[in-house]
Amino acid sequence: MSSPPQDFSSSDAADVDMQDQSVSGAPSAQPLFFASTPSAAGTPARQRVGTPSSAPDSEPLDFPTTPTSSSTLKNRRGDIHSSLSITPVAASRRARRAQGLQDGDLDSDGTHLSMPASSAPALSAPTVPSDEPDEIRAIWGTTVNINETMQTFRSFLLDFKLKYRVAYDRDRGVRTRVLATPEEGEARLYVSYLRRMRQTGETNLNLDMANLSAYPPSRKLHSQLTKYPQEVIPAMDQVLKDLMLEVADQDQQAGMAGMQGQQGEEEIADIMSKVYKIRPFGMPAINMRDLNPTDTDKLVCIKGLVIRATPVIPDMKVAFFRCLKCNHTVQVEIDRGKIDEPALCPREVCASVGTMSLVHNRCEFADRQVIRLQETPDAVPDGQTPHTVSLSVYDELVDVSKPGDRLVVTGIFRSVPVRVNPRQRTIKSLFKTFLDVVHVRLGSGDRLGLDRSTRTTGGDRVPGVGGVGGGADDEDEDNADDREQGMSRREEMEMKLRELSQQPNIYDLLARSLAPSIWAMDDVKKGILLQLFGGTNKSIARGGGAGGPRYRGDINVLLVGDPGVSKSQILQYVHKIAPRGVYTSGKGSSAVGLTAYVTRDPDSKQLVLESGALVLSDGGVCCIDEFDKMSDATRSVLHEVMEQQTVSIAKAGIITTLNARTSILAAANPIGSKYNRNDTITKNIDLPPTLISRFDLLYLVLDEVDEALDRRLAQHLVGLYLEDAPETGGQDILPLDQLSAYITYARSRMNPVITEEASDELVRCYVILRKAGDDPRSNEKRITATTRQLESMIRLSEAHARMRFSPFVELEDVKEAYRLMREAINTSARDPTTGEIDMGLLDTGVGRQQRKLRGDMRKAVLVMLDGSAGGTRGVRWADALQQLESQSSVRISSAEFQQVIRELEQEGLVKVVGERERRMIRRVEGA
Repeated sequence: MSSPPQDFSSSDAADVDMQDQSVSGAPSAQPLFFASTPSAAGTPARQRVGTPSSAPDSEPLDFPTTPTSSSTLKNRRGDIHSSLSITPVAASRRARRAQGLQDGDLDSDGTHLSMPASSAPALSAPTVPSDEPDEIRAIWGTTVNINETMQTFRSFLLDFKLKYRVAYDRDRGVRTRVLATPEEGEARLYVSYLRRMRQTGETNLNLDMANLSAYPPSRKLHSQLTKYPQEVIPAMDQVLKDLMLEVADQDQQAGMAGMQGQQGEEEIADIMSKVYKIRPFGMPAINMRDLNPTDTDKLVCIKGLVIRATPVIPDMKVAFFRCLKCNHTVQVEIDRGKIDEPALCPREVCASVGTMSLVHNRCEFADRQVIRLQETPDAVPDGQTPHTVSLSVYDELVDVSKPGDRLVVTGIFRSVPVRVNPRQRTIKSLFKTFLDVVHVRLGSGDRLGLDRSTRTTGGDRVPGVGGVGGGADDEDEDNADDREQGMSRREEMEMKLRELSQQPNIYDLLARSLAPSIWAMDDVKKGILLQLFGGTNKSIARGGGAGGPRYRGDINVLLVGDPGVSKSQILQYVHKIAPRGVYTSGKGSSAVGLTAYVTRDPDSKQLVLESGALVLSDGGVCCIDEFDKMSDATRSVLHEVMEQQTVSIAKAGIITTLNARTSILAAANPIGSKYNRNDTITKNIDLPPTLISRFDLLYLVLDEVDEALDRRLAQHLVGLYLEDAPETGGQDILPLDQLSAYITYARSRMNPVITEEASDELVRCYVILRKAGDDPRSNEKRITATTRQLESMIRLSEAHARMRFSPFVELEDVKEAYRLMREAINTSARDPTTGEIDMGLLDTGVGRQQRKLRGDMRKAVLVMLDGSAGGTRGVRWADALQQLESQSSVRISSAEFQQVIRELEQEGLVKVVGERERRMIRRVEGA
């Protein structure tokens, strides 16, 4: 179709450096150089002063219009690849009114010219003669009638009331809250959302699909949205924008605050310039294993764990092509993920083949990110490998989630062909699948929230206004909409939790509720409970360079003990409710599996870093079983993680530091599986002392032989097998969901501050711990506490205050922290030979008694060598050991003797010659 003759002023090849002979009013202007066809999105070029329309040689020419859709190109969403085109009648009318444009105004950007219809099909169906207008025709291959869809959604947004959702939930048997007044149920929910979107500047409306089902006229729309999201969602977007303008018009006419006069006009013009998007959610989540080809191009909902996220990728939405011969420009929009490059110039006058060149800085791009979502460990069937799905997130959803987050994702399931060879057109029979995400929700209801202080400010806020509309399953913490409509389920829960926190025995109640199937072990449960609450992370601004040091609030706990004392059971229980919890076993874990490993990205073919267990549990709890069976290389990684809370990587050209702000709960077995009470803890556990000292609480869980205790334990265990009802001694316990909600609320809302009284008590308790090492009979003092114990007490005090929902750390918190710390030290740092507490056993692996024994042995060896013929001939190894044992009142182990000889050899006082049984110890001459 050709356009009517029009006078064009000049060539509009402004931003690209083109020939200037067409700019001036020279009579020799070539007929090929004139303005490009006005595209639907408008050419974003500066206007030039060109030949007046009355120039003698600029004759009007007929040429075909550039094939573009009739809707505004820039209003396209990144996540919807639809060829559906809707004429925004109301929007264009308001645009003309707001901008004062008339249909014949040739100085406009071309969006409002009364151009003839586009030569491209307006809908996905081929254009066929029909008496009906384009808006009424159904889209080919679907049951979607555009006009009907838009009318239905419009009435839904305007007329949906809270009472519909309450009645719908009641019919399904879902718990609903009681409406305070009948007027509350009559509130028009989405109209209030539209006003809030205008006031906050938000452009995303979260649409709960259960509300569509709850509103009787829109139930068919719910089915169509699930089956044909590519066609329905753009229509919804258009209705949303029209209604935003209508509500703004009404508010302006009603004289609402902020909408009077010029301010109101600016607000409406601002609405006109924005792109509004509907983000549906609320479908029942399916397992990602159940995705199959029948779900292609349908709306699906899955949940999983983020294991990798790419950097932001620029994704081309509109391509800008320019003819190298005649400067004619054309914009081509992305169609179902592909851009169709023009093979020849669309102008009939030119029609040159292969001259269309892409101008990159005039194209339009959207932000895009590819995320790998993996099945959560609890959802993987036994013996199966976890499945992964690629997600493509666009625009506002980019960088919302990080590796380690648990997501509930709603999106459109896509499948794209993959070429066998990029240079050939042959494609594989197996298509590549991914999800175009339209809505993301962080977290899931049965797990704790992660530590908010580990996230950047505002980084966790999922864009959009609107929640479930006061339904029973509202999980968005920051939804203000429910607070407007009386007491929501969340507020009821908060009130119950606060009442619970006022109970005098809340500490014992929570400790009993943690792993109720495990009998006794009260102190261990209390320590782990405080670990779940955690202290507060602090950064001291004036403490040094780069913003000062960061003091960790995470509490690390180590359980050591005999087999069969339910260490692994406690770890499994904590993993079920721990935030971002990762459970791993020491023997089956490698160093890179815990920290991060380098792999090649299958799409970009670049080396990328994949996060390991510790990085994935950033802001949560990492449970490590069989801690003693880890290799030395794996264990060395934990030194940095447990104190600095970072993981430093330098491999394959990737040099970086990753955050691993996680609490570690570890369980270890003694050497030989049975704890030897006559040996120190470092001899019982095959762990370096430097690693043991980094644990705040170290518990020895030993298998005591006591007939009364054994009988009660057996009755408890048999009762569990008999009727699955833990015997709590007539005392109540909290169910798992309430315990999880209690800890989540405390972690997210409470940041207790230390009071003056508590700080004095902390100092006093630390001094008492230090003074325990004073011994008037010895010159050498035992170390019974270090600054690590003081920091541990501070963290435990804060966790105890957090558990009470208290904004301040008070005296009782410090006393309980001191009691836990003292009990843990009493069992773990006691020297079995003297019965005294010696922190040197944990910090260096050698206690004071052991150091004294080694010093005496060292003197005896030197005296022995000096007395044996001047020490030149030396003493045989076995004879020296036998002679020392005969002189000593305590047993001397060969390992201790070997250590003393090694130290003397390093100092250059003795030397060892010979092998095995023939070894001789000789004194070095002149030493």
